Amino acid sequence: MTATPFDAKTEFDRQVDRLVQLGYPALAGLPESAFRDLVAPLRARAIDGADGLSTPTDARVPFLLVITRDLVGVQERLELTTLAGKRKPGVLDRHYAEDDLLRFDPIKELEVPAGPAYLLFDVDRGEEFRNLAPATAMEGITAQGRLPLTIDEGLAFVTLHPAALASNRCFSLVGSRCGDKRVPALWISQGAPKLGWCWYGNPHTWLGSASAHPVRVGLG
Repeated sequence: MTATPFDAKTEFDRQVDRLVQLGYPALAGLPESAFRDLVAPLRARAIDGADGLSTPTDARVPFLLVITRDLVGVQERLELTTLAGKRKPGVLDRHYAEDDLLRFDPIKELEVPAGPAYLLFDVDRGEEFRNLAPATAMEGITAQGRLPLTIDEGLAFVTLHPAALASNRCFSLVGSRCGDKRVPALWISQGAPKLGWCWYGNPHTWLGSASAHPVRVGLG
C-alpha cells in the first residue's frame, strides 16, 4: 500500500510555530528568533527523513521535533500539554518524589543525540500493546525493528499532536528508566494529560507502549 504523501516542510514549520506559541523560547531563556535559529538546521533533515511516510493520524505521525530537558524542564513542558480540544494543563503524578524525574534517563539502546533538540521519525502510540506489560511490549517493539519513546519524546508527541493521547489510547514511555522497575507513562486524569509511572511487569487495558524508528537525528 502506497503511503499518502504530505508536506513535510509545512509540518515542520507548524511544529516550530506551536512551540513558539506555547512559550518555549521564554522557558529556554531565548528570544524567539534565537529559538527558531536553533532548530532550523533540523528542517532539511525532517524533510529528507519523512520521505515516503504517511500523513499524520491520531495514532501515528511521520516525525516529531523533540525538545529535551537540556533546554526546557520536564515539568514546564508537561504543564503546556493539553488533550485535543481541551484547556486543562498536564500534571505530574503525585507518586513521583521530589527531583525523581531527573533520575529517568534514556536507555542506552536509544543512542539519543546530545543537545537541546532532535528529530524522531515514524512515531506510533503503540495501541497494539495495550494490556501487555511494558516488558512484553518491549520485546514486540524490538522485534519490529523499532525502539520505545522517552519522556521527552512522549511530551513532544502530546504537545505537537494532542489527539495522540485519548481515552483507552494512552501509552508507556519504556525508553526512560531510572534503574528500578518503574516505567513512565502518559495517561488521562480529570480531563488532562498526566505523567505517571507503572511497573515494568504490569499490564493495563488502557495503556500501550509508544515506539518509533530507531534512528534519532540530532543537530550535530
